[in-house]
Amino acid sequence: MEDNNVVLKMENICKTFPGVNALSSVNFQLAKGEIHTLMGENGAGKSTLIKVLTGVYKIDKGKIILNGKEIFISSTRDAQEHGISTVYQEVNLCFNLTVAENIYIGREPMKNKSINWNEMNKNATKLLEDRLNLKIDVKKTLSTYSVAIQQMVAIARAVDISRGILILDEPTSSLDANEAKQLFVVMKKLKSEGMSILFVTHFLDQVYEISDRITVLRNGEFVGTYEAKNLTRIDLISKMIGKDIGEVEKLNNTFKNTTRKLSGEKLIETHQFGKKGTIEPFDIDIRKGEVLGLAGLLGSGRSEIARLIFGIDKSDHGTIEIKKKKYSYIYPKKAILDGFGFCPEDRKVEGIVGQLTIRENIILAIQSRRGIIKYLSIKKQQEIAKKYIDLLSIKTPSMEQRIDNLSGGNQQKVILARWLATDPQLLILDEPTRGIDVGAKYEIEKLIAKLASEGVTILFISSELQEIVRSCDRVLVLRDRKIIKELIGEDIQEKNIMQAIAGRG
Repeated sequence: MEDNNVVLKMENICKTFPGVNALSSVNFQLAKGEIHTLMGENGAGKSTLIKVLTGVYKIDKGKIILNGKEIFISSTRDAQEHGISTVYQEVNLCFNLTVAENIYIGREPMKNKSINWNEMNKNATKLLEDRLNLKIDVKKTLSTYSVAIQQMVAIARAVDISRGILILDEPTSSLDANEAKQLFVVMKKLKSEGMSILFVTHFLDQVYEISDRITVLRNGEFVGTYEAKNLTRIDLISKMIGKDIGEVEKLNNTFKNTTRKLSGEKLIETHQFGKKGTIEPFDIDIRKGEVLGLAGLLGSGRSEIARLIFGIDKSDHGTIEIKKKKYSYIYPKKAILDGFGFCPEDRKVEGIVGQLTIRENIILAIQSRRGIIKYLSIKKQQEIAKKYIDLLSIKTPSMEQRIDNLSGGNQQKVILARWLATDPQLLILDEPTRGIDVGAKYEIEKLIAKLASEGVTILFISSELQEIVRSCDRVLVLRDRKIIKELIGEDIQEKNIMQAIAGRG
């Protein structure tokens, strides 16, 4: 690409946090009038790179060059003054204000020291119609419009502030397919007007529908920049996970469990169960004593299925059948009473209670199931905590140690202990080995096999395809919020999972 067409260069960008290299010598270039997609799995560095570019974080090392001149961005205001605007996944606007007020908040046209409402409404209407092909009443409050319209209003505000660079960070995550297509029409129009768009998404179909170029990050490092038309889906996935298809075909799966016998009795069955903007309606069954894997890239809908089944998110479509009883939705308290346990993907935010001790964290779920009146005595709490500290080899000087002082692997074991103490029938494990060392990963995999052999049903989610292959009796592969393939027995291979994700399976 010729330098005179490049509007933004980020060269050798480094950013560290205590104990973590979030970005290591990352390069990125954005050309005039292109849609450039930033790809990478969770922890790849996408969000950090965007936050560096928008002034949320200061870079430790490297250069940002805008239109041939090095710039220094130390705040979000700096970024806006340089013409860089961002629209985030969650609409960051004021729902009690009108559409026009949201677009011009802080920049209202004035007349005689008062807001010129007529001019503001007229400008907002013109901006939406001319730049986004959107005709709505800008005098209505934002809350009266759908999420898709709210997203368009956020983009309109960003476009009006921007002088050429627009960052769209997961803008389609809460849109359905038709709403996403409408957004792409707007993006293509802005591109034709010379706008440079940095687009972040996890949806492969969208990547290839809208992108000119793709930059891949992995583990905070720059993998490469590619023309979208020349990069196959299987190659993109390989670059994201750090393995090529040839290497995958040679992997040794000697640890895979092939001896477990399943009863075939269904513990859970769903019928067109789903939630708009989160996961397409799905039909699955989960059988007693099996390990059912959910495989797919981040954002494919894996966690969303788990959250619906446990009742963290409320379904708005279909039914779920638990032990032959049918419900339109459930909630976590009922899930716990039915013998479900849930280890969430983000253990620090949704799993541990950092200010509490290991003992207190372990007994949380069993106490919740018993209720406030049937309080567990301290002696009983200690017995339970000791049992699972010993069983899971949790490394701690005392059960009265605060959990936030433990390593990530030991924190994960405490969360597992919490649910094992309830004697669960179904254990949902969402990325149980993420961010922990190899030894702890191996111990957790062994525990999964042991629990399944004892009749516990496990719904297992992992980005590590080798873990899926080794641990699971069946695997459902997801792409773009849909279940697209089921693999059973000897068909559970990394190669087959990757090809299904890429649309070749």
